[in-house]
This record gives sequence, structure tokens and C-alpha cells, in this order.
Amino acid sequence: MVRNGKEAPRYQLSEAEQRFERWRRRLGLGLGPLAFAATFVLTPPTLTASERTTLAVVLWVLLWWVTEAVPLPVAALFGPTLLVMLHADTPTALFSPFADPVIFLFLGSFILAEGTVASGLDRRLALSVLSWRWVTRTPFRIVAAMGFLGAAVSMWLSNTATAAMLYPLALAVARSLENASSKSRSPFATALLLTIAYTASIGGIGTPVGTPPNLIAIGQLEKLAGLRVTFFQWMGVGVPVVLLMLAVCVIHLGRQAGKTTAMGSPEALHAELPPLSPKERNVVLAFSLAVALWLLPGTMAFALGEGHPWAQGVSRTFPEGAVAILAATLLFVLPVRWEKLELTLSWREAKAIDWGTLVLFGGGLSLGNQLFKTGLAAKAGESLVTMTGARDVLSLSYLFALAALVLTETTSNTAAATVVCPLAIAAAQAAGVNPVAPTVAAAVAASLAFMLPVSTPPNAIVYGSGLIRVTDMLRHGAFLDFLALAAIPPLVVFLCRVFSLGTLG
Repeated sequence: MVRNGKEAPRYQLSEAEQRFERWRRRLGLGLGPLAFAATFVLTPPTLTASERTTLAVVLWVLLWWVTEAVPLPVAALFGPTLLVMLHADTPTALFSPFADPVIFLFLGSFILAEGTVASGLDRRLALSVLSWRWVTRTPFRIVAAMGFLGAAVSMWLSNTATAAMLYPLALAVARSLENASSKSRSPFATALLLTIAYTASIGGIGTPVGTPPNLIAIGQLEKLAGLRVTFFQWMGVGVPVVLLMLAVCVIHLGRQAGKTTAMGSPEALHAELPPLSPKERNVVLAFSLAVALWLLPGTMAFALGEGHPWAQGVSRTFPEGAVAILAATLLFVLPVRWEKLELTLSWREAKAIDWGTLVLFGGGLSLGNQLFKTGLAAKAGESLVTMTGARDVLSLSYLFALAALVLTETTSNTAAATVVCPLAIAAAQAAGVNPVAPTVAAAVAASLAFMLPVSTPPNAIVYGSGLIRVTDMLRHGAFLDFLALAAIPPLVVFLCRVFSLGTLG
């Protein structure tokens, strides 16, 4: 990823890690088709032909997702295609989830985020915060400011883009404060870089568009359970979770930052900021419109009641996906230089968005829908409830938060949420409880991979600096994971009740 003329750092796997990755992918390539074939031989005769076929294909795709034997979007396309060829359902039924409204919310928000990056607005925000003299007086304040900034930006931009933006600034601050070379380790540099990585993941939880697991949970709840979670409702749960984890992260890592002298004059950073450009103003306008219209339906429903005619009318007029596309379209319309017909965003810039996530979401939704249509999801849910004894909302939330947290440490948060969220819905329905809290808890936990460099792109970016040991990441990450697992499920259950998450779609 290239940012402001500089390429974001790439994490170089060690020889041992490369061997493990090759072994894992080779194993997955073979296990996928093997599980597919074994399903037809080993499953009980009580399963119908449609159930057996669906189970075989889903197991194949899941193994490819978990082992990353092939690119995740490729596996997501392969599953529905194979189901069509095996006559499990019609092409229309299996491919229509790729045009689900949530896909368009993904698409529009990705384009808005790309406009923010292309205009340089993200870097302006970061430099503005670091140019405050109060911030730069102590290492703890610098860590806190960078953590707050990372979380705030990540609520609207991708976690990877946030970490890539803040990484070079953090290195510059660390060198200024420590007067250190690029490869020397110090407590402050370790604390600052880990704060950037962790808060880039934490902040994404705050809004539906902050990170893919959020929209995966929202989309699957609506598609598989008929329950709608609005933008406003998600923020009612997500923002308190972000504030809790941000406080824990900053206090924990800030205390490790040492007590070195303050960095040099912050005016030098402020001097790097040119006046606000027309392109930046246009991005602010489009983004502000999107956020206002995303929050308006939920705010009116909260104030007037779900059944109020005005609230219902606004909700029908401004669905989140349509608002995202409308705001994204503005970036292709608002001019920067009218005489040259230079617009805010070009298609060449916009097409750099993460198309793979759109495909992965569509494939996960298609397979999840097929599991529910055939009745396999209900059977899996009943089995999980029987085996674990988890029959209430809180215990189910703990169960699936743990499952997502374990899975996301070794695979992407998108794949973890795609796998775990449908199981959470099925188990909750089998237990006869509302599936919203367990599903949201799983989606939130999928974004909390703190322990390994390979767990998330932000972790990999800061580890690539050479200033962080794996043992540092393991130690601090395990501490945050443990606290998150203990605190987040009950908090999510409580907030879901407060904000009435899960109205009938």
C-alpha cells in the first residue's frame, strides 16, 4: 500500500514462519477436497441429499478459509459455484447474496475511505493532534494521543490504512524522543507502536463500517434471523466497547513507555500542514453527509419510537447502503478545479479499494443462507447447545466470543466472523434466545487479535519496524485478550438490551 509517496512497511516472515505457512496452505489444499469426499461416506443416512451436499461444500470452503490455502475471496466464490453445479439450489438463490444491500454499504464506505486517504485528510488529522504542545510533554500523553487518534480514525477507515498512516509518524516521534536509530529498541517505541497496532483494530469496532466483521454480523443477522441492527444501534454498543478497550490499552501500554524527556518543538509538525485543500473540503462534506444520514434513522427511532411514522419514513428513505453510495458518488461529482474538470476522486483511485472483502462477504452470506435453508444450521445449533450446555444469552456470548478470539489469532478477522457468526445465530435459535448479543460478541471478538504479528495487518506493520519482539506482542496481547474476553460479553449483552438491538427486518 502506498501512502503519500511512501510504501507501507511489509512484515517479512522468518524462515520458520514461512515453512509453517507453506505447510498450513498445503495441508489445507488437500484437506478441503478430502473432507468434501468424506462427508458423503461418513455422514449418517438421516441427512437428506441436499443437506449432505451443502455440508460437504461448506466444510471444504471452511478449511480453505482457515488455512488460507487459496485467497479467501476465491474460496468464497468457489463454494456457491460448486453448490450450483451439484444442484443444491438455483443459481439465483446462491448468487443473489453477492448483491445484498450490505455489500453496497461496504462498497460506498470503502470509496469514502479511499477518498480520505487520497486527499491526505487522514495525515492532516494525525499531524494536527501531534502538533499540540500539551500532547508532547510526556511519553504517556503521546501514547494516549496516538491511541485515541488510531481508534477514532479506524472507526471510519480500514484498520490497515489507519496503522499504515500512523506508523511513519510514530517512528518519527520515537526517534525524536529517544534520539534513537531505526533499529534500536526502547520501552517507549515498543509501547507507541503496539498502541498504534492495537487501537487500529479496537477502533474499527465502533461503527458498522469500521471493520468487515461488524457488517458481516449485521448482514447475517438480517439475512439468517430476520433481525435488523441500525447504524445508530451498532454505535450504541460499539463505541462503549471501543472506549473500554482503548482505556485499558492506553493505560497498560502508557505505563510501559518510560519517563524520557519530551520531544522537540511540535511546531515543526504543524509546519508540514498546508491550508485545507478543496479536495479535503469535499471529502469532509461527503463524509459528514454520510455520517449524518447513517445516524438519522436510528436517532429518530430512538427519540420517537420504532413505530412512529416519521421514524419509519426516514428509515425507508435513507437505508445505509444507499446513503453510502450517494456520499461516494459525491466524490466523483464535486470539483477540485472546475476549469480542468478535476474532480475529488478518480476511478483509478477508487478501484484500489478492497474488492476481495466484498466477494468474501457475499460468499459467506450465500453459504450461511444455504445452511439455514437446508436445516443444517438448526441441527448444528442444537448440537452445540447440547454439548456445551450454553443455553442463556450470556453463556452463548462467552462461547462464541472465545471461538472468534481463538480463530482470529491465526486467520483474518473477516474469515473468523464469517465462520463463527452463523453458528452463533444457529445456537441461539436452538436455545430459544435472541441471537443478536452472541453474534455481536463474536464479531467484536474477531477484531481483537493482539498476540501475533500474523494475526492482523496492523500487527504485521508495526512488527516490521524491528523495534518489537514477538515476546512483547505475546505478553501484552495476551493480557488484553484475557481482559477483553472477560469484560466484553457481559457489556455487549447489557448494551444490546439498552439500545434494543435486533428489530424485525
